[in-house]
Amino acid sequence: MFERLGELASEHAELERALADPGVHADADQARTLARRYAELTPVVNAFHEWRQVRDDEAAARELAPEDPAFAAEADELAARRAELEDRLRVLLVPKDPNDDRDALLEVKAGEGGEESALFASDLLRMYLRYAERHGWKTEVIDSTQTGLGGVKDATVAVKAGRGGAGAWSRLKYEGGVHRVQRVPVTESQGRIHTSAAGVLVMPEADPVDVQINDHDIKVDVFRSSGPGGQSVNTTDSAVRLTHLPTGIVVSCQNEKSQLQNKEQALRVLRARLLAQAEADADAKAAAERKAQVRTVDRSERVRTYNFPENRISDHRVGYKAYNLDQVIDGDLDAVIDALATADLEAKLAATP
Repeated sequence: MFERLGELASEHAELERALADPGVHADADQARTLARRYAELTPVVNAFHEWRQVRDDEAAARELAPEDPAFAAEADELAARRAELEDRLRVLLVPKDPNDDRDALLEVKAGEGGEESALFASDLLRMYLRYAERHGWKTEVIDSTQTGLGGVKDATVAVKAGRGGAGAWSRLKYEGGVHRVQRVPVTESQGRIHTSAAGVLVMPEADPVDVQINDHDIKVDVFRSSGPGGQSVNTTDSAVRLTHLPTGIVVSCQNEKSQLQNKEQALRVLRARLLAQAEADADAKAAAERKAQVRTVDRSERVRTYNFPENRISDHRVGYKAYNLDQVIDGDLDAVIDALATADLEAKLAATP
């Protein structure tokens, strides 16, 4: 670990010298890349420098302890601080998700369970919108299809965390999977508890430069929007469906008033899906070549249960359980996500040499 830290400290010093050169800033892209790497290394290098200082101070105190017992107590305190810094450095050296600074696209889809599933999907959508609101994030509903009772068949939301912190993806990435609900539906006249489910898919939003889409690879279909809306809805062919021919991925959007706007929104979703697929393919290849690959969250399986009669929320991936479902469904998700993030970090630490 310490050999690696020495290499990073040398790289950090070289970057500092490079960024002090006015000529480097003539190329804005290069300067931005160097500055991003410098900012990424700074907390690691600062902690490493502090560790070395504490280590040296501890060694000096150990040498003086035989002559003055007061130095023995000081050495013990410094040893405890050194151990804390070593733990922190191990965490800082864990490979970071390269998408953690990105915004996120979140899709909620009703599953089996008919109208109750659509109503639950609507509850999940509201939960994520409220969660974003609690964090001061901006949300934009790109596309949605509602049911007659106020449920949601499917909805796509863009979540933007803003500047100066981690992106929305760093938190919402743990939400992907099948979410199950147990409750008495509003459509149930006998008071029986039903079980239904809804699916959540979360993707890092891709910039146009991240994913290049050839116009010849896209089939564009237009159709008439459906559902409640303004004057243009249901009267013009403004909805757009994009089919990416090489992959077969299909994206549709009908929320905007014009074909152009709907096409742009559909392209945002398509870029995100292509980026997610490329990364999933890369992960699968890496897993085949390197069995130690860590993937805490498996989006293909049931991840969470919302039990309304017991006011219980259970996340099956990490064994998390709490009896504050009413608060969670109102957007108070941090404790659940913290448990998942902690488990993810612990798994990566265990896999790090």
